[in-house]
Amino acid sequence: MNKTAATRAAAATPDSSELPAYERATISRNRTVVIAVAAVATVIAVAAPALTTILLGAEPYTKLFRDYPGAVTAVTATVLRTATDLAGWITVGSLVVLMFLLGRPGRGRLDVDTEPEWRIARISALCWMILSFLMIGVDAADANGAPLSRLLVPGGLSYLVQATYLPGAWIVVFLLATVTTLAVQFAQRWAGLLAPLVMSAVAMLAPVVVGQVLVGPGHDYGSDAATVQTIAAAALFAPVALLAARVSAGRLLRPVTLRRTWLLAAGCWVLVVLCDIVDAAFRLAGPGTGNPTWVLVGLRGVVLVAGGGVLFSLWWRRRQLTDRVLCLALGAGVVIAAAYAGASAAMLRVPPPVYFTPTSVEQLFFGYDLPSAPTMATLTVDWRPNLLFLAIAVAAVGVYLAAVIRLRRRGDDWPLGRTASWIVGWAIVVVATSSGVGKYAGASFAVHMADHMTLNMLAPVFLVLGGVITLLLRATAPTRRTEPAGVHEWLTVALQWDGMRLVFHPLRVFIAYIATYYVLYFTPLFETFIRYHWAHRLMDVEFLLVGYLFFALIIGVDRPPRPLPPIGKLGFALAAMPFHAFFGVILMTASTPVADNFYRTVASAWMGDLMATQYVGGGIAWAGGEIPLLIVVIALGIQWARQDQREARRKDRHLDTGLDDDFDAYNRMLQELETRSHRQATPALLDQEESR
Repeated sequence: MNKTAATRAAAATPDSSELPAYERATISRNRTVVIAVAAVATVIAVAAPALTTILLGAEPYTKLFRDYPGAVTAVTATVLRTATDLAGWITVGSLVVLMFLLGRPGRGRLDVDTEPEWRIARISALCWMILSFLMIGVDAADANGAPLSRLLVPGGLSYLVQATYLPGAWIVVFLLATVTTLAVQFAQRWAGLLAPLVMSAVAMLAPVVVGQVLVGPGHDYGSDAATVQTIAAAALFAPVALLAARVSAGRLLRPVTLRRTWLLAAGCWVLVVLCDIVDAAFRLAGPGTGNPTWVLVGLRGVVLVAGGGVLFSLWWRRRQLTDRVLCLALGAGVVIAAAYAGASAAMLRVPPPVYFTPTSVEQLFFGYDLPSAPTMATLTVDWRPNLLFLAIAVAAVGVYLAAVIRLRRRGDDWPLGRTASWIVGWAIVVVATSSGVGKYAGASFAVHMADHMTLNMLAPVFLVLGGVITLLLRATAPTRRTEPAGVHEWLTVALQWDGMRLVFHPLRVFIAYIATYYVLYFTPLFETFIRYHWAHRLMDVEFLLVGYLFFALIIGVDRPPRPLPPIGKLGFALAAMPFHAFFGVILMTASTPVADNFYRTVASAWMGDLMATQYVGGGIAWAGGEIPLLIVVIALGIQWARQDQREARRKDRHLDTGLDDDFDAYNRMLQELETRSHRQATPALLDQEESR
């Protein structure tokens, strides 16, 4: 960076009224340019899908055998959906900027309530809440081919909401956006934004996973790609727009902010490109080369190439980066973000070619066919990669190994066993979700139980032994008080957050660990979830997280916010054994199959007797619950033995120094007792001599 981009960016930014006249003129011109860029971006983001809706008219509805609700309803739904998605982008982006990019100096409370992005987060979250509420009715009318006036008919709204999936998704978005709005309004600390960030990310996914990626062959790939792509796109484009607004307001960017923004944008750009390729392959896998989806996919590809060019140019000129180049890059980024949002919104108005591909019942539910029975050979060899967990596993192992390398370059050791445990744990997750076990988990209850017991009871045992939090804290040194907060400070504040104590509360963890099986499998919830790919992935994530929390309290290397005493750890592990054994017995002795209607609807040729399959699944649950907990008890005993050995060695070293006060006091006490007994014995001996 040169003159202004380096020196001025590092200094605190005064109010624009305090700047010299020529600098106020520059800021004024920048504001004019940014306002123009923002106007152009808004037109692109909104006009592209609206124009697509107008030009296509009733064609998309007739292809799906729906009535045309009219241009007013169709355009209103399109524009409102675009605005809602943009509000979600800005909410997530403002939280990301506040928490990770600004790099405010100091640690302590890490307050960010003086930044303008805080106000933007509050406004955008409120807008998101209102717009998602409106989308419940508008999207219900549009998806059912009914005009908006139908919503005013008594009972019309409730009927339209129940007829399709999207209104239910918008209800979820509205509830999460409401909680996010309240949390952001009343948050006082950096850690208080953690929960709103997670809820915002989940809210963005709700309408995506029940949309176009829910239908057609290969929709398991499409859903996983869309999940990663939605989060990565928000983290890529929204911060760019917010930083552009920050510059236009006369606030300069610190060098650390620019560096972090570039790293975040580069990583998210790679994810978005890879997911776009998978998403395009899924959507276009069908008849109809004249489908507008081809044009929109190509347009989105061009937009991503342009974004990659901007990122590369910034990296190429990183040592000669001027304010002008930075402003141009931010302006281009805003336009690119708007073009991507517009193309994505327009794509939702066009039924993709995959809609018109002949689909079997198995493809309808799982995204692929299962022609043969799940034998040991097929479970071992017949793999179908689970893109979501594969991406998470690669990222988790990559970050862990990078931290280990950094630690060893600094001259510090890290136990090889912990590294191996972390890698083995994620390898087990990949095998459970991407091998034949994961592939057949939806169609066979026995395989499904093996899959979820592995995710809940085996993989977490190895993951908690990896000690990832301890590693990251050791690999990242604390920064000085005058330097921006970094990874070490973020982790420290998150671990000290009161919400983390609630998450790791032993009673809550124990109830969640036990109740998950009973609530899921002995209620209609399982039969509802097993029908949808997104719900099956949600079950996988829930089992893995709950298992991690449970075993982290027992044998975890990382110190939890509420550590258990040694005897409490053993009791915690032993108390869970009867519940899982009882759960397995109930499954084995049940009179009716779990999710009977679903399995009979799938009706694979190899399915056979459902009760026999459930009996095997109950046996797996019984044995699968006992064996991992037995391993935990053994590991707990080994940890205690090692702890005793370390304590003994510590005492030996302390005694060897000769500075142990307790040991010296004990010796003095023995010496005093010996002296006292000698004094008492001497007169008695003299009396005996005199008597003789």
